[in-house]
Amino acid sequence: MNTAQYGRGPQKRICIVGASGKLGRYMVAHALDRGYEVVGVCRQVSVGKLDSFAARVTIIPGATDDREVIGRTVAGCDAVLTVLAPRGVHNYASGTAQAVLDHARPGARLVFSCGYHISRDGQDVYSWKVKFLVNVVGRLARLARVIDLDDQVEACRRIFASDTRWTVVRGSDLEEGESQGLPVWSRHVGDPVLDSNITRRVDFARFMVEAIEDDGLVHEAPAIVGCRTPSARAHSVASGAP
Repeated sequence: MNTAQYGRGPQKRICIVGASGKLGRYMVAHALDRGYEVVGVCRQVSVGKLDSFAARVTIIPGATDDREVIGRTVAGCDAVLTVLAPRGVHNYASGTAQAVLDHARPGARLVFSCGYHISRDGQDVYSWKVKFLVNVVGRLARLARVIDLDDQVEACRRIFASDTRWTVVRGSDLEEGESQGLPVWSRHVGDPVLDSNITRRVDFARFMVEAIEDDGLVHEAPAIVGCRTPSARAHSVASGAP
């Protein structure tokens, strides 16, 4: 990554939408470590999960698809990091994405998270496991009104069509554990570098935060994998290649 030196110039103000989740809390920690001013959005019932950051983060309670909440929170922010949660069957992910796209200031850096199942150009090649999770488990979950992967697809379609400075980070399966370093990435799921299909959640969050400063990721949908996984080590020369 061509990452700018932190600590130079005026302090950046960033918004983390979905700050109370596991990924969100890691993003908050990484952002604070880099000296950013952080404002976080999360549901009222989850505010307590951010208690350890309360003295250093501005927390705005509310649904992340609430346009008034998002508009108030992203005002003046240099960057917005958004967890696209496919919660329920009421267009939660697409509503969240649209609110961010509509209300972020012109020129703001917008970084969204989603899974491997999102495809920008249709050239991704999926394993039977991913196909099963999307086509079978995903449809059952929608029937149970728990999650809606189709709405996450719609959210990303809107992002890809926008003229904002967006990046959509597509994550592999996630695990907990100490950081292994910045994940490697490729433009297409199915590329050998991604075969291990596992990333530490803390490192996924780091990739999201570091993407703020990486102009090379603007209008990219990087699919990431842990940098110490067997596939990343075997194909490290190809990782991040156009």
